[in-house]
Amino acid sequence: MDIERYLQEALYYDDLEPGAQWLSPRRTVTEADVVNFAGLSGDYNALHTDAVHAAQHPFGQRAAHGLLTLAIASGLTTRMPVYRLMDPSRLALTELSCRWRKPVFIGDTIQVALSVGEKRLSGRRPGTGKVTLERTVLNQHGEVVMESAWITLMKLREAQA
Repeated sequence: MDIERYLQEALYYDDLEPGAQWLSPRRTVTEADVVNFAGLSGDYNALHTDAVHAAQHPFGQRAAHGLLTLAIASGLTTRMPVYRLMDPSRLALTELSCRWRKPVFIGDTIQVALSVGEKRLSGRRPGTGKVTLERTVLNQHGEVVMESAWITLMKLREAQA
């Protein structure tokens, strides 16, 4: 199979079936990730940056920032071939909701289960529809640590002509 030719194909709103699911590659969250995110975001909360303080917290250790987990989930999703196939038709992220279920600790390895949720045609933009792409983040134990829904505006296949 010519993988580059395959990745030249495109997926449109019409092609996405609710319930379809794919798994991303995995990634281990490192101390460098947490330190760099603290610097980038300005969030130096002691739970993330102070090992002595975090040891006294109910988690018992430093946890990654929730928004860092969200950012890594975004990056892991973009590495998925199916997501790359949506590139030509994906127009905009219009809404995002997120729930953090469990902490992610330094050294945890996470992965995204991407699934197609609700679809609805756009009433304001002809030739487009909104697709909810659900991203569930799992740790190395298969536990759900984060659930998020990303509503994405996409082109309809018949609108490509």
